[in-house]
Amino acid sequence: MTRSTRPALSFFRASAITVALGLGLGAAMAAEPNFPITQKQRSTAKQVAAAGVPLSELAENAPDAYTVKSGDTLWDISSMFLKSPWRWPELWGMNLEQIRNPHLIYPGQTLYLIKTDGRATLRVGDGDQGGSGRLSPRIRSSELGRQGLPPIALHLIEPFLNEAVIFETNQLATAPRVVGAQEGRVLLSRGDLAYVRGELGTNRNYRVFREPRALKDPGTGEVLGYEAEYLGVAEYTRQGGTVQGEIVPDTFTVTSVRQEIRVGDRLSPVPPREFINYVPRPPEKDIAGQIVSIYGDGLTAGQNQIVALNKGSRDGLESGHVLALWRAGDRIVDRTNNERTRIKLPDERHGHLFVFRVFNRMSYALILTVKEPVTPGDRFTQP
Repeated sequence: MTRSTRPALSFFRASAITVALGLGLGAAMAAEPNFPITQKQRSTAKQVAAAGVPLSELAENAPDAYTVKSGDTLWDISSMFLKSPWRWPELWGMNLEQIRNPHLIYPGQTLYLIKTDGRATLRVGDGDQGGSGRLSPRIRSSELGRQGLPPIALHLIEPFLNEAVIFETNQLATAPRVVGAQEGRVLLSRGDLAYVRGELGTNRNYRVFREPRALKDPGTGEVLGYEAEYLGVAEYTRQGGTVQGEIVPDTFTVTSVRQEIRVGDRLSPVPPREFINYVPRPPEKDIAGQIVSIYGDGLTAGQNQIVALNKGSRDGLESGHVLALWRAGDRIVDRTNNERTRIKLPDERHGHLFVFRVFNRMSYALILTVKEPVTPGDRFTQP
């Protein structure tokens, strides 16, 4: 047997060594990671496995064969073969016998689209084996940490996992604050000392934010949360106190900056790092809402930008949910008769959102695809 160190195409990130005996060989020797696959996803795959996918469900330009390459995501591949990328269990079910675990597809393998009697199935080969589906046994060992290929391009959202924060209340109003800087500096950057007053916990590392702004529901005007501009991280280095009756603030060292820090900025403890499995999937129940704001200073947003939504965990949203974006139809005057009636054109679906961070009443989402600029107030629904 030959040994390969190719990283798996995975919907997940994991810090484990995976040893797999080919794809779909069904051997007890295979040691696969315990990736969660819901019963509903498995049931969908089994249904498709029985008959394949109708040709009408294939993407318009679905290739007859595609060789997986490093940098692919299962979203990309699902988009390539199916009209609806979030329907990846159907892609899996198109060859359930070979693809026992959809999270273990490797760069270098070739996916073959087989069309018979109005249905389509998918076979897996290693390029030189054609679409026969007869895979020669081989051991594949891969590090499924940073080398594992993610469900989407995770580098687009990683910077926001700690930086983009929605506070339930305006808690930063009473948070520890920067009251001064070394040598009377006005702006602080990495390595500078910041002097801080306020109640500190046991944490040593704190995120630094600017004054938060209230985020209001576009429909009701209700304040759903407070978004604060992320500036950087500061580390607690020296305790303050009182010396001869004078207040001496605590000392922090700025360890990283996104923007320069200044007097008046607020501190919040760095939370424990979250490791979340981002599985692209539709919400299990109907959901509809609106975009509250564009992250940053933009008035509109396009592909790969971040938006805040007016729905959160209390509404059933979860990380990994895929949503449809809708563009409001224009209001025009019907000039085809003398009445000049004002009418509203139908709303049109024009993109997809990927929810990656969920709070109680709000969420952050990445714009995966879009045709027109996105603005606050635009609506979203199930895909």
